[in-house]
Amino acid sequence: MTVLNIAVAGSTGRMGRTIMQTIAEADDLRLSAALEQPDSAYLSQDAGSLIGTPNDIIIRSDFAAALLGSDVLIDFTRPAGTLAHLAVCRQLGIKLVIGTTGFSAEEKEMIRAAASDIAIVFAPNMSIGVNILFKLLEVATRALPTGYDVEIIEAHHRHKVDAPSGTALRMGEVIAQTQEKELEKVAIYGREGHTGERAADTIGFSTIRGGDIVGDHTALFAGIGERLEITHKASSRQTFAAGALHAARFLANQSSGLFDMQDVLGLR
Repeated sequence: MTVLNIAVAGSTGRMGRTIMQTIAEADDLRLSAALEQPDSAYLSQDAGSLIGTPNDIIIRSDFAAALLGSDVLIDFTRPAGTLAHLAVCRQLGIKLVIGTTGFSAEEKEMIRAAASDIAIVFAPNMSIGVNILFKLLEVATRALPTGYDVEIIEAHHRHKVDAPSGTALRMGEVIAQTQEKELEKVAIYGREGHTGERAADTIGFSTIRGGDIVGDHTALFAGIGERLEITHKASSRQTFAAGALHAARFLANQSSGLFDMQDVLGLR
């Protein structure tokens, strides 16, 4: 059995710890590096001690050296950190799973350019259920006649720094693309005051932030006399970790190229 060597960025955060725990429970995966910021209080500690299974993998910030010997880096951090990791992975030929959100259009182009040299899975949400949701949205949008107003509602914990979530934006993109529109031209991100009647053919977004909500997403298709709601609710970060590792296994058979979870799950 081939064992994949997996490096984890942001290893001491909530998502990083969940990914490391999931790796520890898998027979075909091995934690090869645990990365953190230079000012982290966890530097030089045993990464496994954070999840109750010491493994002699030391938490490091010198990621260029730490990544040597890794097959895949899994990164759920911030755009600036991910792009720095991307450059090193491209140089070293290390494959990359990116779950980070909040990239600008120019930053996404940088990821796309790097994929000419290394294999990358880049997805706003690694959950298998959410990616099935994307497919259902495409089916629903094609099937529904005109006259249905579309609203996307998302909720996350109080610590999330970007809004709307990357998943909510991807939901909007799927619907807009299916309608042969550009999301940037039809999206409504806020309403306040005397807004007038709802403009036809727009896609509205509502954002909720509070508590420890892992992630709730709903697409509402509101017609006259009926409404259709397609919802996904995550109750544990385990679902994102499992999806990210599924993506890492997928990359084992790819030499280069930019992929998303639709590719990983064979939903195209």
